[in-house]
Amino acid sequence: MAILKLRIVPDPFLRAKAKRITRIDASVQRLADDMVETMHHEGGLGLAANQVGVLRRLIVIQIPEQDEEPRVLINPEVVEATGERQVEEGCLSVPGYRGHIFRSESVRVKAQDRHGKPLKINAEGLLAQALEHEIDHLNGILYIDHLKRHEDLWKIEANEEDGVSPAPAPQPEVLTPVEVSVG
Repeated sequence: MAILKLRIVPDPFLRAKAKRITRIDASVQRLADDMVETMHHEGGLGLAANQVGVLRRLIVIQIPEQDEEPRVLINPEVVEATGERQVEEGCLSVPGYRGHIFRSESVRVKAQDRHGKPLKINAEGLLAQALEHEIDHLNGILYIDHLKRHEDLWKIEANEEDGVSPAPAPQPEVLTPVEVSVG
């Protein structure tokens, strides 16, 4: 296994739509394992293949206290989303920032597991949020694209982990959804 290099905004891979995986072979298995290792190394809850420069529809997710093993989802798609709630979100590919956006209360996702077996996931809470976030990545969408107002985004200090306290939001010329768009 290997730790892969993360793509950071404004890298064009983050704005590209990932391609469907038609054959699950050793290269897909290796990519999944490397993504899990990279996610753990970076301290994330999830990772999409675009974030490591691979335009394939593959995500990995592991929610603390919920998942004993990382979830590997191939060709995932949200087939139903219900409700709406405001959440605080960040992203490994948008380091140093957090924001308030709206996500669904619950989602139903269909995908394949790492062996090609079809699966359906009914999720709510943090898992639903992580699934929407990572599937958005596969479609070239970042969480900052969901911001309603510039004030809903703020810079965090490098040493802040839990209990993030908002700092003043960056000036529009520093980071906005429009400016981070590539392509």
